[in-house]
Amino acid sequence: MSIALKAIFSRDLALAYRQRSELMQPMMFFILVISLFPLGIGPNPATLQKVGPGVIWVAAILSSLLGMERLFKDDYNDGSLEQIMLSATPLPFVVLVKVFTHWLTSIVPLLLLSPLLALFLNLTESMYWALLSTLLLGTPLLSLVGAIAVGLTLGLNRGGVLLALLLLPVFIPLLIFATAAVEAASLQLPYTAQLAIIGAMLLISLALAPFAIAYALRVSQN
Repeated sequence: MSIALKAIFSRDLALAYRQRSELMQPMMFFILVISLFPLGIGPNPATLQKVGPGVIWVAAILSSLLGMERLFKDDYNDGSLEQIMLSATPLPFVVLVKVFTHWLTSIVPLLLLSPLLALFLNLTESMYWALLSTLLLGTPLLSLVGAIAVGLTLGLNRGGVLLALLLLPVFIPLLIFATAAVEAASLQLPYTAQLAIIGAMLLISLALAPFAIAYALRVSQN
């Protein structure tokens, strides 16, 4: 990693931890959604086990959308983004570092909370490991694809609603394969095929998304 990319990573990490209240919002939303579901549908362990993986994945998607709008917003407002575009550092590498920092600060805390929340929903050990595997592979995909939509809506006021409308349909295939993997684990069946598909989606996103994000940012900046 070049000195410029290391500086951007350190700066974004420091800014994220200075804005602790905003950093806590997705985490609190994630906990509240999963905690309220057992109260809404009843404490039946079999029912909770059946809906649990879907609930955790929907909560993870909605929580990631909460913090995604500000991924490039501060840099756009204070002019840093324009300076980054004019610098010699390739923009696709810069956005890849920024997306990784966003995933590290906003999504990884949700993954660390998942064992406790899996207990609330009565998931078995095999279901939990399958769920964790899908989250580890799928949440970077959320950040990469979400950053494209963030770049396209960067210049719009109140772009959060449009962001959700653009992204939620795109995440449906990921939601289907992730919950199918956990359901297979609950039946003691292999779920490597579902993980392989999610992994392939992640690799394609890693290869293409940085260039798409960079292009979207240039369009918004102009």
